Amino acid sequence: MDVTFLGTGSAMPAGDRSQTGILLEDDGRRLLVDCGSGVLNRLSQTDPGYEGISSVLLTHHHLDHVADLLPLLKARWLAGETHLEVVGPAGTKALVDDLIDVFDYLDGRVDLQIREVGPHEFSVAGFDIEGYETRHSTPCLAYRFGDAFGFSGDTEAFEGLATFADGVAVFAHDCSFPDDVDVSNHPTPSQLGDAFAGTEIGRLYLTHLYPHTEGRHDEMIASVRERFDGDVRVASDLTTLRIE
Repeated sequence: MDVTFLGTGSAMPAGDRSQTGILLEDDGRRLLVDCGSGVLNRLSQTDPGYEGISSVLLTHHHLDHVADLLPLLKARWLAGETHLEVVGPAGTKALVDDLIDVFDYLDGRVDLQIREVGPHEFSVAGFDIEGYETRHSTPCLAYRFGDAFGFSGDTEAFEGLATFADGVAVFAHDCSFPDDVDVSNHPTPSQLGDAFAGTEIGRLYLTHLYPHTEGRHDEMIASVRERFDGDVRVASDLTTLRIE
């Protein structure tokens, strides 16, 4: 499986970081997880391009995770691609219907299929996926793709999510702020390290980074490593991982 971080930033722009988006590729299958602002442009810098992405899996409905969803639909329509599947937690159909109501000239331009999922096992674009409910200010799901890869979505760090991620080769987790920021609905590095202490995860990537984290990545990694005995790295836009 190839995993490309398309966007590793947050709701506050940070120069070289687009908002959230991750591209999964495996044996001809492709899936986009989240589609925040800037992700469409990042997709155009990949081999599949936006033309090659016909399925989108959303973790939740905050703007920095869905802002490029309709721009993706329009770009695909203009490129002659006539199908788009959107999958996400409860409320995804209402979200997409409301967006189409606002931009009604896009209604009917593509075969738009919408499906809602929850904290259970399901399949999208040929990928077998397990969902897990996270702790955020709006309903949000973490996703695990077998033992290869997992993504937390937006969430506080907590033991149940760590157990869900245990044993995965690579897990990308929200780590929005350094330790000296008082925050809820997102974790600091020490909170993340405490929650994931004792888990067997091959590599932990910190993502969903606010501008507050710039210049402090080494400090944040060290804070997680004080508690979590594993490889910790900061995710960057357009980094691709090959996971065997």
